[in-house]
Amino acid sequence: MDPVPTAVRPATGRRELLPAMRALLLAFSVLTALGFVALFVLSTRTSESFAWTIQPPATAAFLGAGYAAGFTLVVLSLRDPVWAHSRVPVLTILVFTVLTLVATLVHVDRFHFQDEFAAAPLLARGAAWFWTAVYVVIPLAMLVVLPVQERAPGTDPPRTRPVPVVLRTALAVESLVLLAVGAAISIAPSSATTLWPWPLTPLTARVVGAWLVAFGVATALAALAGDLERLRTAAIAYTVFGVLELVVVLLHRGDVVWDGPAAWLYVAVAAAIALTGAAGWRLAPQPAGLHRA
Repeated sequence: MDPVPTAVRPATGRRELLPAMRALLLAFSVLTALGFVALFVLSTRTSESFAWTIQPPATAAFLGAGYAAGFTLVVLSLRDPVWAHSRVPVLTILVFTVLTLVATLVHVDRFHFQDEFAAAPLLARGAAWFWTAVYVVIPLAMLVVLPVQERAPGTDPPRTRPVPVVLRTALAVESLVLLAVGAAISIAPSSATTLWPWPLTPLTARVVGAWLVAFGVATALAALAGDLERLRTAAIAYTVFGVLELVVVLLHRGDVVWDGPAAWLYVAVAAAIALTGAAGWRLAPQPAGLHRA
């Protein structure tokens, strides 16, 4: 009688980024780099070089800082092949692109390809078409690729480095603030007159709100995940976001209404974001594959 086989199939390895997801992240890295230059660096020239005219320049710079943080998210995700470490960044990008698509469709009349802006420079009109195409294609592509990525062979590594309770609590509080303010100005842009430290148009209120909601979701997911290793990429991008948003009010302080509570709430939240992001970054272990860098 043959012996009962005792061998088992080898355990499936870690689930890694699929080529399609890597391609999407690579595309988004290029787009976020362009967004940073067009909005943060050239914040006073959006009428000449961006998809729509943004006033005051502080708003353009705020959005540009968001793109810098987004660039950080995708570049670090591309360097780390483990899907569990990129899940939160990818979901952050998905939330932002979907909400930005909604804002674009609702306010398409403000874009430079409209007849009203026929005298706008060719670069500005081309940027309007490019923006619209990007925010239709990217979220749809992500909705197609994300389920395939989740079903890819392999497993997520175990959670071995719990997030300290104090840091998780701070992240949860920040998430509530970001989600509340972001949702409010996205749903009712007029609320920005009391919730935001400088004037926003309905379009810019909704795109600013998209960044706030996206990072609010990322912060909530990071707190819920409770693992420092999975938090690392998001923590670095979160630090970049907080620091650059403080730089925005320093560079464009003349646009800020300093005699209202919204300005000081903005500074306090941006500082808290920078500090909690830096704490998560400091505590998180570096992925093994990056020790060579």
